[in-house]
Amino acid sequence: MIMGALQALDKQYIAGTYARFPVELIEGKGSLLRDADGKEYIDMGSGIGVTAFGIADTQWQNAVIAQLGKLQHTSNLYYTEPCAKLAELLCQKTGMSKVFFGNSGAEANECAIKVARKYAAEKKGAEYSTIVTLKNSFHGRTLTTLAATGQEHYHELFQPLTPGFVHVTAGDLDELRQVISTHKVAGILMECIQGEGGVLVVDGDYIRGVAELCRQQDILLMIDEVQTGNGRTGKLYAYMHYGITPDVVTTAKGLGGGLPIGACLMSEKVQHVLGFGDHGSTYGGNPIASAGACSVISRIDDALLAEVSEKGRFLHDFFAGAPGVKSVSGLGLMVGIETEKPAAEVVKACMERGVLCLTAKSKVRLLPALNIPMEQLKKAAEIILECCK
Repeated sequence: MIMGALQALDKQYIAGTYARFPVELIEGKGSLLRDADGKEYIDMGSGIGVTAFGIADTQWQNAVIAQLGKLQHTSNLYYTEPCAKLAELLCQKTGMSKVFFGNSGAEANECAIKVARKYAAEKKGAEYSTIVTLKNSFHGRTLTTLAATGQEHYHELFQPLTPGFVHVTAGDLDELRQVISTHKVAGILMECIQGEGGVLVVDGDYIRGVAELCRQQDILLMIDEVQTGNGRTGKLYAYMHYGITPDVVTTAKGLGGGLPIGACLMSEKVQHVLGFGDHGSTYGGNPIASAGACSVISRIDDALLAEVSEKGRFLHDFFAGAPGVKSVSGLGLMVGIETEKPAAEVVKACMERGVLCLTAKSKVRLLPALNIPMEQLKKAAEIILECCK
């Protein structure tokens, strides 16, 4: 289809919620994408951290196609092997005890919030319902996860949001202690790196301090690993950098490698909080999405994580102090570049030169596939830097 005609069709029939770039992507392999005009791009966004092993990854494809030929859906009225196998993999690799599957990060966070409130109601009383999150956080776009998100501009058009959320400043344990003393707190939900908030790395001492407060007060510690999870930071999950053990972990994005799936992982402490009828999902744990996720999770091993860390160090070293760059943040292959030029201007220039990047607040954001070849990573970095000058 001619590009102009496709844009017109899109604008006529699809809700206007996206400011799309004028690019029609039609195919790719690994970290290379091609548009309808045959132009090639190095993919430094991986579908916003989703295509963990790149486009048309052979092993992922084989897993999905094999399951597609057997059974695409049954609902959760019946047992299916991919769902159970994926839950086993996740629990074995994290030490968690149970998993609830949904379709997105927002749904995983909704599940976590329900776990926290039910746990607190049963242990302390129904009035213990407050969920504490961090300012600049992002936890989803449903009314409840918008309420959890600590960014006011997301709240403005959708009042009233779900009540029961308090947002505190990352790094300020005294403020958190004050909130705990004045509110009936059920759980604390936080990201170790605030992706949509500007690729802001939360201080490790603060994370450990929050974990200790939760332990002392019997408040559930819930870590949102939707963007930071599944190998993105050089650990399977970002909380593993800090020596803490969360009560609940949520994840999505890179878990499915390109198919929609979300997961809420529950520790031994809360493994039995949700009982029959307390929660559900028509598509959660779908056999095809689960088969793809099994392929992804089974291949995130120590060698790959070391490679992710090495590539992350390269990007930090390459951009730190370079002309046109104010600062570099992030961990592993989750990188934010604060540029002297407006980030949107840099991203546009990169696209024209064959590199696809993202933004996060005022930064250029990089989330390439975990296995992006080093030569492609270096070439992309050089082009990005040229566009920053």
